[in-house]
Formats: sequence, C-alpha cells, structure tokens
Amino acid sequence: PFLPPSLTPLLFSFTDTAAPEYAHSIRLDGDIILGGLFPVHTRGDRGTPCGELKKEKGIHRLEAMMFAIDLINKDPELLPNITLGARILDTCSRDTYALEQSLTFVQALIERDGSDVRCANGDPPIFTKPDKIVGVIGASSSSVSIMVANILRLFKIPQISYASTAPELSDNSRYDFFSRVVPPDSYQAQAMMDIVTAMEWNYVSTLASEGNYGESGVEAFIQISRETGGVCIAQSLKIPREPRPGEFDKIIKRLLETSNARAVIMFANEDDIRRVLDAAKRNNQTGHFLWVGSDSWGSKISPVIGQERVAEGAITILPKRASVDAFDRYFRSRSLSNNRRNVWFAEFWEENFNCKLGMHGRRPGILKKCTGLEKVGRDSSYEQEGKVQFVMDAVYAMAHALHRMHRELCYGYPGLCPRMANNIDGKELLGHIRAVKFNGSASTPVMFNENGDAPGRYDIFQYQITNRSAAEYRVIGSWTNKLHLKVEAMRWRTGDPSLPASVCSMPCRTGERKKVVKGAPCCWHCERCEGYYFQVSEVACEMCPYEMRPDSNRTGCVPIPIIKLEWHSPWAVFPVFISMLGIIATSFVIVTFVRYNDTPIVRASGREMSYVLLTGIFLCYAITFLMIATPDVGVCSLRRIFLGLGMCFSYAALLTKTNRIHRIFEQGKKSVTAPRFISPASQLVITFSLISVQLLGVFVWFAVDPPHIVVDYGEQRTQDPMAARGVLKCDISDLSLICSLGYSILLMVTCTVYAIKTRGVPETFNEAKPIGFTMYTTCIIWLAFIPIFFGTSQSAERMYIQTTTLTISLSLSASVSLGMLYMPKVYIILFHPEQNVPKRKRSFKAIVTAATMSGKLSQKGGDRPNGEVKTELCESMETNSE
Repeated sequence: PFLPPSLTPLLFSFTDTAAPEYAHSIRLDGDIILGGLFPVHTRGDRGTPCGELKKEKGIHRLEAMMFAIDLINKDPELLPNITLGARILDTCSRDTYALEQSLTFVQALIERDGSDVRCANGDPPIFTKPDKIVGVIGASSSSVSIMVANILRLFKIPQISYASTAPELSDNSRYDFFSRVVPPDSYQAQAMMDIVTAMEWNYVSTLASEGNYGESGVEAFIQISRETGGVCIAQSLKIPREPRPGEFDKIIKRLLETSNARAVIMFANEDDIRRVLDAAKRNNQTGHFLWVGSDSWGSKISPVIGQERVAEGAITILPKRASVDAFDRYFRSRSLSNNRRNVWFAEFWEENFNCKLGMHGRRPGILKKCTGLEKVGRDSSYEQEGKVQFVMDAVYAMAHALHRMHRELCYGYPGLCPRMANNIDGKELLGHIRAVKFNGSASTPVMFNENGDAPGRYDIFQYQITNRSAAEYRVIGSWTNKLHLKVEAMRWRTGDPSLPASVCSMPCRTGERKKVVKGAPCCWHCERCEGYYFQVSEVACEMCPYEMRPDSNRTGCVPIPIIKLEWHSPWAVFPVFISMLGIIATSFVIVTFVRYNDTPIVRASGREMSYVLLTGIFLCYAITFLMIATPDVGVCSLRRIFLGLGMCFSYAALLTKTNRIHRIFEQGKKSVTAPRFISPASQLVITFSLISVQLLGVFVWFAVDPPHIVVDYGEQRTQDPMAARGVLKCDISDLSLICSLGYSILLMVTCTVYAIKTRGVPETFNEAKPIGFTMYTTCIIWLAFIPIFFGTSQSAERMYIQTTTLTISLSLSASVSLGMLYMPKVYIILFHPEQNVPKRKRSFKAIVTAATMSGKLSQKGGDRPNGEVKTELCESMETNSE
C-alpha cells in the first residue's frame, strides 16, 4: 500500500534527516519483528520533543517487553523454531512525536518510487530494506494510542496496548486494529454501578474532580445509569481545580439538599477526597454519607488519616494487580555490561544511581562518577512498576496469536513456512489476537471481547473499623465483568447488618402503585389501587374483569362470590311462613267444599268456579317456593309458567262471576228471560278462555327467549369490592315480569270495574259485595307493591326486597280472596249447619222479582234467620241456571 499523500513528506523528512538526540530505538533481531512504543522520556519543553527520563513507566515497561520476548524465545512450546525480534521506539509522552516514530513501523509496507533519484555516479539508488513490523505493543497514553491507531489501521497492523484505558478506544468501527490487555475506564464505572445496584441504592449523587479523569469517570457512570435505568442521579457536583475557601463546606451542604441520596460516587484525586471527608466531619455528617470511591481512592491511607470515623463504611475499587517475581529477578540482575541492547539503559543508570558516566554523561551537574558495579535494588530503591504485568501479557498475547496462526498456516513445518515468511496478513493476525485466551504473567486470564477490550478485573474494598478501633481496608468482593460481593463481610457504622438505604422513595406496599414524580424516575408517591382495581405492575393498576374482584392484598383478582336467596334467610322465612299457612287454609277450604259438595252453601257458591278460584289461590301461595328455590332451567321455566298463572286463575274466575251477576241484573231490568252463557259449563269455558291467553303469552315467551339462569354482578356491585356479590337468578327482567303479571292485573282491574258496577246489587244476592271488597283490597295491595318493587331497583338488597315483596303481595292477594269469599261459607258449613239447608225452588222470574224487591225485603230480612233469604236466592238461582 501507498502512504496517503498528506503523510508522505513527513515520512521522508524523518527518514532522510539525522535523528534527534533522543530519537534512538532498540532493535532485536528475529524471524518476526514486533514494534514497541513506550514513554521512555517525558514531554519536552520549549519546542524540544522529549524531556526527562521516566525510570518506571519507561525503562521498567520496555525491559518487561524484552524480558517477555526472551522468555518466549526460550519456550519450546510457544513458537518453536521461531525467534521474535523487536523494534522499540520512544514516544516521549507526546502524541504527535509518537506518530512520527510510528511511521518507522510502516516503512516496509510502502513502495518507494526511485525513478527520479540517481546516485552521483548515475546508478539507481539502493534502499535499505526496513524491518517488517507484524504487530505493535503500545502505547501507554490513550492520546498516543489514538494517534498511532489511526496510522496503523491504514496498513492493517494490529496493536495491543498495555495501559491505554480511554473508553473511545472501544469503538471498533474507528479503532478496529486496536486491542488492549487493560480494562477501559468504562468498566470501572460499570463496576461502581453494579455495586450501587447490589446495595439496592437507586438515588445517588456524583462528585468529580475537575479534569479528564474525574469528569470522564462521572460521565461514564451517568451514561451507564441512563442506559440501564434503575439508578437516578440526585446531583452531579464538580470540585474546581483551584477551590476557594469554604468550597468543600458548600459541596457538603449541596449534597444535603437531597438528603435521601446518601450514596456519593466519587471520581476525585487524593487531596480532594481528603478535603471532602474533612468538610463532612466539620458539618457533623459523620455516618450520613455512603462513599463509593474510584481507583484514585483505592486502598490508600493518605485520604483517611485522622478522619477514620467519617470514612467508615466507604466502598472503594482498585484494579487487580500482581507483581511478576521473575521480572524482579531479571531487572535486579541488569547492569551496564549485560544490557547493552537497551540504548537508554546508561541514561537510566545515571538517573537511578545519581552518578555520571564519563565525560559525556547526561548529568553534567553531578560530580559522582558511576563505577558500573552498582546494583539495582541494593544501591537504589526498587519497586516494580504497576503496568509490567500488562506489558508482558500484551507481548504474550501477540505471541499466542502468532502461534495459532503458524499452527493454522504452517502445521508441521519447523520454523516459518513461506506463507508466513513472505507476508503475515494483519487482518488474519487480528482475528487470532481476538481469539486468544491464556493465563497471563500474574496467572490471571488474558482474553479480548469483540471490541478488543480485556475483561475488567477489580478488587472491591471497604474501609472498616474493627472492635479494637483499628481501621483497615478489607476485601469484600471482586468484579470481573460481573460483580462478586460478600455482603456478609460488610460492616457499617451503626452496627446494623442490614444494608443502609439510599433511595428517593421507600418501596410501595403491596397493592399500591408508584406515581413517578416528573423528571425524577426514582422518586414516586404511593397510591393504593382503589375499588375494583388491582396492582398489575409497580406503576399500574388495572380493573378486574367484571365477574371478579381484587384479592385481599390487591395483587390479583378472585371470582366474586355468588349468592342466592337462601331458605334460612329472614327475607325467605316470613314469605314461606305465610305461604304455608295459606296453603294449609286453602287445602282446608277445598277439603271442606269437597266434603260438603252437595250442600246449598257450596252449590250456591258455584262449585265449578269455586274450585277454579281455589286452584288459583293455591297457586298464588305455591309460587313463593318457586321464587325462593335455587335457580336452574327447570325452576326458571316453572316460574315463568306459574308466576302469573295463579292470579290469572283467580281473577279470570272472579271476572266471570262478576260479569255473570252484572249480565243477570241488566237482563232482569229488560225482561224475565235468562241471559245467555250463565250455566256452569259456559262459565268454565269463559274462564279457561281467559286463562288460555296467559298460557299463550307464556309459550310465546318460551319461544322468543328460552329460560336460562344468569349471574347478575351489577345488582350487588358495591363500592367496597369485599362486599360485592354475584346474584344467581333466572333471566327474567323487570319488563318481562310486568308483562307476565300485566294480563292478570288487567283481569283484576276489569273485575274491579264489574264489582263497582254491581255494587248496587242487594247484599243478600250471591257474592257481589264480597267480590267487590276483595277487588278493592287487592288493588290497594298491588298499588303498594309497584313503588316498593321498582323503587328498590338500585338497592344492594334488591334481590331480597323484590322477591319478598312479590311473594308477599301474591300471598296477601290470595289471602284476601280466601278470607272474604270462602271463610264465611266454611264458618256456616262447620259451625251453623242449620243455615245450610235447601229451600223451596222458584222460577227465574220469581228470583229476579225478589231481587228487584230486595230493597223492600231488606227491612224484613232481619226478622228471618241469618242468611235465609241469601241462601234461598242463591240456591234457587243456581238451580234455574242449571
């Protein structure tokens, strides 16, 4: 590939000019060459690219790379018969300078056009073939890695960083050839979010030191909280770089404005952490705040000295690190004589032992001369730099990827086969890098996800004060892409083993829904699900189906209990008692009439019509039992048939009787000829014709709407669902009931009209006046029934009131008819049999004449035995009519 035109001048200006003083590099020969980028020097001042030597972050790390290459080359199992080499460059902690240096890695991949270049003798130029770099280890700083990754991806050279943690490097679309063995900063924020979630905190504040570390850490935490939900940020505060006096007291007071947010997520430097804790102590807030600190707090003592009580319970995290003992032995054994391959080691030697090497040493102000016999760790302090482990892991990751690639392309071939010797495809190598998985130098697994990120590995600490008042950091868990927290190992200032709360609102009780406060999804008011609503989720109530009601805790629905009118109910006992008395009385009258069937009183009453009327009265009493019986199809069918039939029997018979009396006397006024259809047979035909109309209507009702039962949940649907009941009843609407009884009421009204018309008939004649009184009383009963029945249609006791009212009205109507029409006759039959004797028979003309003269006879009637005239007339009339 060709270098982009914009970078071509830069490349040739760098390669064709003399290298600057610090532009040295380390070159190790090998079959496969790896590139290395390390911050050997600091950033230079006043235009110089490089500054002072960085002993730990520079020398320790590049020595770790060379040490790892030595180990791999000695390992018979890893890349056997293949030697790794290296080309290590200094980035000087500057991204632009690092870009210039990294162009060295791509020289072998750029075709140079020498057609316009000639040597002094006219011969074409001979270009030295540069080393072909197959992969790069580095860089350290994220800004340097970003700059270098942009150039390496153009030439498909994989890159593995040992220290760059910027979250943006996880963007696989822009940095597709970049990988790293350290977790990105976003993992730290995720680990802290997982801790907050595990503690069941949903309302927290954040506190950051001004600058890239603090602000980016808090930003990542807030972003994760938005994506995952469930955690709300009460306040997000920033500590200025140059805080004014009283600034930290203001921060504490602002945090107290949302006092429920006790948890404070801190991405701050050591000094700021210490001053925040001190301000909390001054404001008497010891034990109020629940601190969650990032790796800048970690397990450091300096932030908590002198304020152990206010820091008690703080949860902090720190990346898992391990010291590589083999590297310590290797580095302590390095000297000027055995480490000539490191071109910066002499400079390190002077810096480390504070001495000067010869006349041209780099430390002119130092008079002490180096002997070369100094020893690292003996004549100077030594502590392994924290990223040594990751540098070695990065080199081993590249080696394992090359080993997988060799096994795939050169299986069974010792050393490099032509397919790898001529060209190692960077994209193919990248695939093997992303697939590696092995235990690294600290025995921790090394692997990469699809974005080239290593798994996050953190230790979680809690600052605890033991019973002996000794404060220390104790490991309470770890995080490796997933939180492992030992809650039982945690200790809090209160001594209470339960987790402290940091929530905006306490959880709602069972049966209550959350009404979220606008703009604060973690804050809510609790509202009980009222009426027939039940809790379907944390934030919603739904109405139960119509036939159901909420259960006791309102988390579900249960069927509404179904009731019916029970026999033991007071609403049923009284109507049944009246009906039983009525049935007994009616049966007694029927038996008496049958027993004395041929006596004058019975014959004068019209035996056939009396039995029809008594049958109707009996049915009016009997319907009570059908109205109270448990509804089913059979009972509902019988209710439809007999509900109006009893009244129809009674009032059809009474109507026929009153009509007969009316016609007799109307005819008597005109002539002495008897009117037509006054015989018993005719009367029965008329009566059953009237009854058949009722039966015809019932049969039509059966055809149009077959009887069935229903459960009416609306009748007793009270405001309190616990009192709601479903009423099991026949499907007879109020309109159907009125239609069923309407024909009988029409007969009753017509009969009443005839009773009024025959009110002038002498009291000694037949039953005109008792029938009149019966009809007047019956009308009063049913006039009272209508407002009671329909006025209680909205009552919760509707079923009981209407059933009781209907049955009692029917029983009272029957009782009135029975009492006024038949009890006097039974009384005469049983207690005055001397009045129940036959009289002489007279012609119809004589009967009518006697009736006409009844006004005159009424004065003398008192001299005759009680009922004698009446009995005579009635009996004679019946005889003539037959």
